[in-house]
Amino acid sequence: MWGGRFSEPPAEALWRFTVDHSDRRLLADDIAGSLAHVAMLGEVGILDAEEAAAITTGLEEIRQEAESGGFEFSEADEDVHSAVERRLYELIGAPAGKLHTGRSRNDQVALDLRLYLRRAARERIDDLAAFATLMADRSDEVGEAVVAAYTHLQQAQPIPVGKHLLAYGWMAVRDAERFAGVAGRLNVSPLGAGAAAGSSLPIDPAITASALDFDQAFDNSIDAVGSRDVVAEYAFCCAQAMTHLSRLAEDIVLWATSEFGWITLDDAYATGSSALPHKKNPDIAELTRGKSASVAADVAALLGIQKGTPLAYNRDLQEDKRAVFHADDTLATALPALGGLLATARFHPPQPDDRTVALDVAEALVARGVPFREAHEAVGRLVASVGGGSLRDATQEQLAGAHPLLTGDDLPSVEEAAARHPVAGEANRLRTACESLGS
Repeated sequence: MWGGRFSEPPAEALWRFTVDHSDRRLLADDIAGSLAHVAMLGEVGILDAEEAAAITTGLEEIRQEAESGGFEFSEADEDVHSAVERRLYELIGAPAGKLHTGRSRNDQVALDLRLYLRRAARERIDDLAAFATLMADRSDEVGEAVVAAYTHLQQAQPIPVGKHLLAYGWMAVRDAERFAGVAGRLNVSPLGAGAAAGSSLPIDPAITASALDFDQAFDNSIDAVGSRDVVAEYAFCCAQAMTHLSRLAEDIVLWATSEFGWITLDDAYATGSSALPHKKNPDIAELTRGKSASVAADVAALLGIQKGTPLAYNRDLQEDKRAVFHADDTLATALPALGGLLATARFHPPQPDDRTVALDVAEALVARGVPFREAHEAVGRLVASVGGGSLRDATQEQLAGAHPLLTGDDLPSVEEAAARHPVAGEANRLRTACESLGS
């Protein structure tokens, strides 16, 4: 592809260091882009009808090979683009040399990556919507069981356990919305930007943009080939979603301990120990925590790749693919794994400490006109007076000593307090939000 300027072949060390085969997953996208490009070349008259037909026929045959798994890469292929062009030469001969007319690998790789990530974004939106829907469904199934909401990892207030699950559902909805946002910014075609300043030939980028279902073609050719902000943004969407999953994973690890005892994992979604026969480990959750860190590192890598590259294209940008592919692959596999764990887990949380109704007791006094700070102090005295005992066992003397207006009727059970935070309507609202993600 570039050997005419050189009198010697690439050194083995150069080849080993510079060639990156991670772009082979872009094969279908590269073929689609090439088909649109050759159609445009024929439409504007740069290729005659016979040439355009020959190249199109060859590319269609390569597409069939790719779809059937019969396309074979060669170790001599520098990248997916050279692999397609090499195979086209094998199929149709000399006309293959005209495929690259009016374009550069710079706009070609930018196009392939946008096509791939645009499609992947739609898949992640669907995955996240399914995950959020699962949270709504599980909330319906287990939502009446009462647990403590925690602050500072201390029991805070009684809630239905479904409320906790729904929180992660709403996080997943926002994650999906972020992917929808970046999908819109990915939907701009860079094809026609060439190496940096386009082509002197009468190509028409609007034709290829329309053929590939992009909203528009690029405005600035240098920006089109030299920018990777949408790639970093896509990786951030993955990293934020993985961070939310990591928080859920940490909860699961705690819930599965004998100390918490909230859940029992299904055998199909747990692992054992090579030394300890009694163990049942939440490895999916633990790996989710660990993998979230590597996805966050992918974002840092993509920012670092961009920060020192002068416009337009520099080979540094080749390193974007491994980072964003890793981020996307990790999220794509974590969602069904963690979702399967939660779908099959049995919830049986113990009752929270009944002192978690303390705020409800204070607010009962507030409802009678007592200033909140006075009510807060009074209930604090009551908690101190019962020590490690139950608030509901407080004597009339202890109640009066805390505040003269306080009575036993002001002490709800944890079930009564949790019932003030219903989940059924919220679960339905979450499902509606998930359905809107598909529109």
